[in-house]
Amino acid sequence: MNDKDFDMRAAMAAARGGREGAWALVRGFAAHWGEPLGSQDGFTGAELDAAEQRLGLRLPVALREAYRLFGRRADLTSCQDVLLTPDELYVLDGALVYRAENQGCAHWGVLLDDLAQEDPPTVGRPDLADKSQERWEPWEERFSTAAAVMAMSEKLLEDGELTDFLESEAELPDSFRELPALGRDCRWYEGPDVLVVAVEDAWIAARARTPEALEALYGAVPGDWLNG
Repeated sequence: MNDKDFDMRAAMAAARGGREGAWALVRGFAAHWGEPLGSQDGFTGAELDAAEQRLGLRLPVALREAYRLFGRRADLTSCQDVLLTPDELYVLDGALVYRAENQGCAHWGVLLDDLAQEDPPTVGRPDLADKSQERWEPWEERFSTAAAVMAMSEKLLEDGELTDFLESEAELPDSFRELPALGRDCRWYEGPDVLVVAVEDAWIAARARTPEALEALYGAVPGDWLNG
């Protein structure tokens, strides 16, 4: 499929149905908004097997698939927060931790009790001053959903001339088409040659295909953009 034929709306809707749709979304998104996935963009089965042996547990099918598909693509995994490499995976209070906030303020994982599921739910845990108050809380219903949202949001947070960030609770104008819901507290929008995510009604990240499209976004959504 030519990346120009990529239908973001249809791909996001399909991603809500499970792993196959989620990985199709990641492939199409990577090609349309960056570079197509290649054979060297994932970790090997041997590397994941070694992680299992070190940890003494089996990794869920969906986690292995995500790591093998795009685990080495920093632009899809680690522009802001960080996907742990297989040799960095660890267990904390009953959960396998696979991702960390960039300053260590939060972590994401899969409960050990759920590892036998092919596409298990994920959990999140804030880093608190009072460690006794820390708890794993439900995050996404499927790991594949969490992984697809990670790939999209990290690409929008990539440091580059065609990306930008705004702390704002502002609603986007009607000229931006809202896309299917995907990801906890995330609202996605398409505009002319631009993709936008609004998170927790607190901040907005955007990626444009051209400098002109980014300038048009500044005009449509005024504010103190980080790079604008």
